[in-house]
Amino acid sequence: MSEMIIANIGELATPQGTAARRGEAVNELKIIENAAVKIKDERIEKAGPEEEIIPGKDSCTCRIIDARGKAVVPGFVDPHTHFIFAGSRADEFSWRLQGVSYQEIMARGGGIVNTVDDTRQASARKLYSLGRKRLDNMLDLGITTVEGKSGYGLDKETEIRQLEVMKALNRDHPVDVASTFMGAHALPAEYENSSDEFIDFMIEEVLPEVADKNLAEFCDVFCEEKAFSVEESRKMLEAAEKAGLAPKIHADEITPLGGAELAAEVGAVSAEHLLKISPAGIEALSAEDVVAVLLPLTAFSLQEEYAPGRKMIDQNVPVALATDFNPGSCYTQSLPLLIAAACLYMDFTPAEALTAVTLNAAAALNRAEEIGSLEAGKQADMLILDAPSYRHLPYQIGTNLVETVIKKGELI
Repeated sequence: MSEMIIANIGELATPQGTAARRGEAVNELKIIENAAVKIKDERIEKAGPEEEIIPGKDSCTCRIIDARGKAVVPGFVDPHTHFIFAGSRADEFSWRLQGVSYQEIMARGGGIVNTVDDTRQASARKLYSLGRKRLDNMLDLGITTVEGKSGYGLDKETEIRQLEVMKALNRDHPVDVASTFMGAHALPAEYENSSDEFIDFMIEEVLPEVADKNLAEFCDVFCEEKAFSVEESRKMLEAAEKAGLAPKIHADEITPLGGAELAAEVGAVSAEHLLKISPAGIEALSAEDVVAVLLPLTAFSLQEEYAPGRKMIDQNVPVALATDFNPGSCYTQSLPLLIAAACLYMDFTPAEALTAVTLNAAAALNRAEEIGSLEAGKQADMLILDAPSYRHLPYQIGTNLVETVIKKGELI
């Protein structure tokens, strides 16, 4: 039995609850000054004013970590990444700067299929090494739980390899990895103009092995022009749900195709991107328990208009934020820049941004009962910031303020 106390916390700032916050509640944090947190066996036993947690601190025999008057927040959760890949697409970044559209880049043989070629050639050992280094970087930035999507194989062998690597990393690395099967990420050359046949291949040949080997919790699909239609996406997600994988969806990123409405229809855990979501799509998400995962750094990288996050919050949609770390449209793991971008360009308050990268992000991974807030009974994932208040997270633009990471009650 292990016990530890985080003492002398200047400001403890956390959302509260076991589900995603909506509307005005997204902006509500529990703020405790002169606080302490008691941890027992990987979980939070108590969090509150220090005099209530450790009235006899001087005689306490458990380990005490002195926060030195600094702020403590929940560990960050990144609920949308594509962090297992090989290769680089720096040339495409240059093309984008010259005004070449994503559709044109794909026509040149770029885009997702470019990374597919490199990832298919990479061994499991190489992918593991690349992934572990990226998880190390995430942990330095305070990310204690991350979602990773497959989708750079688009064949059975590589899709399975990506997911097996993520499963191994989840076992071996302090960061918890939630795996998502995204075989329907793009159409590979061998299925050119045969997207319906490709969906059938994923459902009949790949999905059963993913399910049998317990390689993923979720299934995602890229519902978009030049990718997969609403009908094809529905077919993929319904088959995945029957196989035991919870549905997610890349929705309305480039055009308002109706992906958000489909997410509501199939009861998806989350709808992600949503730069071009329609008013009807916002209404549909608001009516259901679908978390809108917004990716402002992708819009920043692509020089696109940001998703209407303010409107979604005001219309009672549960909203989370994620980096979308990937080799093409958004090569960054920067949670600090993500928080600043949400506040500066999407009209989030600092409190809303913190909720969106903690409790609501956890809800986008079906983990809000376990992580995302500093409350008794939850997993002890928390950060000591090199700042007196959580408000410094967006204020010190792009600066990594994470001084100490505590994961499952262990000092990392």
